[in-house]
Amino acid sequence: MIEVSKKCIGCNKCVPVCPFAAISMIDKKAVMNEACTLCGVCVQICPVQAITITREEASARDLSGHRGVWVYVELTETGEKTQVKKIKQVALELLGAGRRLADELGEDLCAVLLADKNHNYEKELGAYGADKVYMVEHDELFEYNTDIFSTVIVSLVTRHKPSIMLYGATIQGRDLAPRVASTLYVGLTADCTALAIKNGLLLQSRPAFGGNIMADILAPNSRPQMSTVRPNVMKMAEPVHGRSALVVRESAKLDPSLRRVKVLERMIAHDAGAVKIETAKVIVSGGRGMKTRERFRQLEELSKLLGGVVGASRAAVDLGFKDKTHQVGQSGTTVSPKLYLSFGISGAVQHIVGMKASDVIVAVNKDPNAPIFNVAKYGIVGDAHEIVPKLIEALKKGK
Repeated sequence: MIEVSKKCIGCNKCVPVCPFAAISMIDKKAVMNEACTLCGVCVQICPVQAITITREEASARDLSGHRGVWVYVELTETGEKTQVKKIKQVALELLGAGRRLADELGEDLCAVLLADKNHNYEKELGAYGADKVYMVEHDELFEYNTDIFSTVIVSLVTRHKPSIMLYGATIQGRDLAPRVASTLYVGLTADCTALAIKNGLLLQSRPAFGGNIMADILAPNSRPQMSTVRPNVMKMAEPVHGRSALVVRESAKLDPSLRRVKVLERMIAHDAGAVKIETAKVIVSGGRGMKTRERFRQLEELSKLLGGVVGASRAAVDLGFKDKTHQVGQSGTTVSPKLYLSFGISGAVQHIVGMKASDVIVAVNKDPNAPIFNVAKYGIVGDAHEIVPKLIEALKKGK
């Protein structure tokens, strides 16, 4: 419920910022009509705090009208308004997971896309499983902004009432999802590594207590049930080309004054010829067992011969063998390459969480009881300092 108190001074500031033209001035007082979605923009902009929103307690809400699994579709950030942006891989991964959830619930899988211009995104989203695409096009959506994007998402959720909403646990997703959750007064489970349906509810699994245990979380009184999911955790489904998604176009009137933060300058660093660890098909990782920085550098040569990149455990990063951008694990990057080679890594839970989705894992460790062998397809009990040079030599001869 939204209320306007006697403190309203009729300043008119709330009228132009309402995305859905739901506010008008009557006798110098703001009045909301049926188009109001309780997005909260007017509360944010009011200079005298005359507008308040009272939301129902979770236990008192009627949840019966909430249906549909929604996936927030993040686009690549280029900073250039004229450059065509692409759909981030994590959104396609979430569509694969969302498809399974939606099928089990007997509900629609919907993609939510905010952009300054549509570039036939619905074709790709439909191919990866979306039944519907909620599309909002506006010039103010050309780059991500917390205030603008959260306002639109909140209004869409309030209007259409999804049952579940998933975001990628990216920089953008980790910023947007909590803002939406706090505005809607619902729960949010961050950094999930598994999703399932249990008794009609979303079962959200994530590492807890530093990755030492896995916690299963249910949100029976939250709608939508909201989660962020790390990239490279969910397997991307095979696209069905030609499969179409219904496009539901939503309009939004977005005032530039909503932007409390303005980007003054954008600089993008390009590492020429480098492959990002999260997109690499082959990763050669080393841990504390490599012992020295010089010995760790042997993995660089091995990775080049295999056409891959070098990864590192947290211990190896802490010892200065490799920088943080190459760290694999819960506090680093989650990866899912075709081939993951592990040398001198014992396999702490935090590391395994970040690489267990790899297609083929090969582990080399002196300790036959090392936990890494529990997830490895091939395990070698031996000294990495003897095995790595032999591998390099064999690869060179093979070439």
